[in-house]
This record gives sequence, C-alpha cells and structure tokens, in this order.
Amino acid sequence: MEQVTNELEQIISKYGPQLARLSEDEFALKSLPGKWSKKEILGHLVDSVQNNIRRFLVAQYEENPQIVYAQDFWVKAAGYQHYYTTDLVALWVLLNKHACRVLQNIPEAAGKKQCLTGELHSIEWLAADYNKHLLHHLHQILNLDAVPYS
Repeated sequence: MEQVTNELEQIISKYGPQLARLSEDEFALKSLPGKWSKKEILGHLVDSVQNNIRRFLVAQYEENPQIVYAQDFWVKAAGYQHYYTTDLVALWVLLNKHACRVLQNIPEAAGKKQCLTGELHSIEWLAADYNKHLLHHLHQILNLDAVPYS
C-alpha cells in the first residue's frame, strides 16, 4: 500500500500545479455536445476519489460491500461545469491528500479485504487502479500523451 500511496502523492504534486495553470475558458470548453468538458472530467475525478475513499474504509469493516457510482448522474448533479476552476482544483487536491491519509492508515492485512464495484476487488487493487484512472483522465485534461485505461 505504501508504493501506491507514494505514487498518489507524486501525482498530486506533479499534476495539481499543472491543473491550476489552465484557464477558466480552457477548463469549461466542451469539444462536442454531450461530451464532458475538462472541468467535468476533473469533477468526475472528485467523485471518483470520494467513492474510492468510501470503498477503502467500508471494505475494512463490512464484508464485500457494494459501492458503485453512476458517473454521468453524479457529474451532472454536482454541476461541475459551473464550479469555479480554482475551487475545483483545490477540492481535487485536498480530497486526494485525504485519500493518501486513509491509505496510509490501512493495516497491511486489511488491504486484502474486498469491495464489489461491479466486480469484486481488494482494497489494494482498487487503490492501484485508482492511480491508473487518475493518470488516464489527467492526461486527457492536460492534453498529454494518452495513458490507456480499461
């Protein structure tokens, strides 16, 4: 879990400042109708970290809890398109720092406990997958080389 947490801390340190440099116009632009803006993609990452924090915690005291999330509904319901960019970036940074603290506090044996997210996965797997998911979307937002995620 330590390696995954260190990687998440590095992601926050590297990409947080890059996100903060994007203009409000660039963040709000929708490339096509029906597609998420960069602001909505970052909002999706805010929702993702919130759901993963819940998974990391609940899986430690419930057996195979089912924690899924309807991403399109959450993004629309939260109204990320209308957030101030600086607030949204700060929220993303702080929630991810909180996720690091949660991961650091998970006892080694608890990392094997599982959560149902459509499929059954261990907390360790979910944490590593979360980092991959983050990199995939951060590269989309920042127009960097694609990071495959499936």
